[in-house]
Amino acid sequence: MKIDFHSHVIPPSFVAAVEKGPARLKARIVGSGSDRMVVHDQGYAYPLFPEFVSVDAKIAAMDRKGIDISVISPAPPTFTYWAERDLTVEVTRLVNDGVAEMVSARPERLRGMGILPMQHPDAAVAELERIVETHGFRAVEIGTSIEGVKLTDERFTPVLRRAAELGVFILAHPYYIGNKAGLEDYYLTNLIGNPLETTLMVADLMFSGTLDRLPDLKIGLAHGGGVAPYQIGRLVHGHKVRSETRAKTATSPLDLLRRFYFDSVVFEPQALAYLARLVGAERVFLGTDAPFDMGDEDPLKTLADAPGLTGTERAQIAGQTSLQLLGEAE
Repeated sequence: MKIDFHSHVIPPSFVAAVEKGPARLKARIVGSGSDRMVVHDQGYAYPLFPEFVSVDAKIAAMDRKGIDISVISPAPPTFTYWAERDLTVEVTRLVNDGVAEMVSARPERLRGMGILPMQHPDAAVAELERIVETHGFRAVEIGTSIEGVKLTDERFTPVLRRAAELGVFILAHPYYIGNKAGLEDYYLTNLIGNPLETTLMVADLMFSGTLDRLPDLKIGLAHGGGVAPYQIGRLVHGHKVRSETRAKTATSPLDLLRRFYFDSVVFEPQALAYLARLVGAERVFLGTDAPFDMGDEDPLKTLADAPGLTGTERAQIAGQTSLQLLGEAE
């Protein structure tokens, strides 16, 4: 079984809402047909590929890549963390119900992942409970920070705790809309900025003691965990020699790193092999980041080319980890 746990959609209902009220949603649809694009007021623009909005196009892409099941999640620009309560609740429900509708069209090939109105934690808990009960979702996608506020802020603890209680998997994904200082050129906002956002979140969850306080939290990292797995030795060393890093946790950063799950979107097979050896193949799941151009178009080849992995480890990454996270493992 080959399962893609990092695959994006933009429900048609959300696109229609943007077309109807661009000022309200701070985005607009430009162009027509195959040339349509989504343009956000903050400056981020991207093509509205058919695979975002069409179940048939998503399935065709899966077939081309050899994927049996995709866990579809809303593209991060559908987060409305900037919005006031009523609007973000309305849009979040619209998006989640749209994902559920897409899943219902091909339930044998698709699973759903929701989003939450994180800036209003009580509403986020309510929406989490709703999509679990109503749609049977076993995963949610949230930003690595919420409009600049760290996930370790105490206001978000009830959301993280409720997800842990419900056994819901969290995919933490960088929330990238506009340019960031120092990263404006060469698309570095994504190439470096997104992995950096994930790494900052990982270090903060580690050193703040949040992971110690929430031992049942299941949280996954997009893009292979950013830089964290490849500089974990530096964090471990810092934890030994710097008192600041030990102020709130005595747990080794390496042990805490192995609390996370990681997608396979690293592109370099040797990096994927290293990641699996470092954290265990049972903590790594297949991902594509489709249909963004920064996605892995041939994830099974990346996995096949990863040196030194056993057949059991490859099967774990290809699908077993995802089945376990979905509660569907035999």
